[in-house]
Amino acid sequence: MNKQRRSRIEAVISQIEELINEVGDIHDEESEAYDNMPESFQDSDRGCRMSEWVDALDSAYSSLEEARDYLQEQLDNE
Repeated sequence: MNKQRRSRIEAVISQIEELINEVGDIHDEESEAYDNMPESFQDSDRGCRMSEWVDALDSAYSSLEEARDYLQEQLDNE
């Protein structure tokens, strides 16, 4: 890979890291809001939707980490 494309990949990795941090923050906030709900509300429609969001954010976080790690590994192997 030439220097210009390598630099672009490094910029993408940096952007992914910013997204990881943002998604992680949102996940933590949503998880905390869900955990602070009374149990009876956690079982409500709203509580179930919040729980689904927590799971979706966790999956997105993991996927972003995987993408970052894959790109970084490829750069490291050059």
